[in-house]
Amino acid sequence: MNSAPNASGSMSAAMTSAAQAQQALDDLAALVGRLSGVMEQETELVRAGRLRTATDLGKLKSELAGELFASGERIKANAKFMWQSAPRHCASLQGLHESFRAVLQRNLMVLATAHAVSEGIMRRLSGDLARKASPQVYGASGRTVAPNPKHGRPLAVSRKL
Repeated sequence: MNSAPNASGSMSAAMTSAAQAQQALDDLAALVGRLSGVMEQETELVRAGRLRTATDLGKLKSELAGELFASGERIKANAKFMWQSAPRHCASLQGLHESFRAVLQRNLMVLATAHAVSEGIMRRLSGDLARKASPQVYGASGRTVAPNPKHGRPLAVSRKL
């Protein structure tokens, strides 16, 4: 096994006591709570349209997710021992996991909606610019001709708000 410290500072060696197992599970629960809080904050900021502020949470969210992964790997490596030595802690962690899953689902739905809305705005803006850039002429059928993609100009977006 790897004996290097993981993100939470504890060793990834096999656990040998019930106290170690309980402490690892408590640390994992605290970490899930912190990550849930950050994700709920991000969800509310995106819903409120404060995308710049929500983007600033990305680094913290990534760090916490990395710690959660490392801690989860340690828990998986010692799962059998943990179930034997701290069954109540394991059961409570399962409930916490379900609530975290719900927070994650809401966050992903809000982010997907924001992405779809912004993509729709960009597509419409691009189409409007292409129509304005192409000459307004009538075709052989007497109807206006769709803009030629060759006449379209590239769309530049500034990420600074």
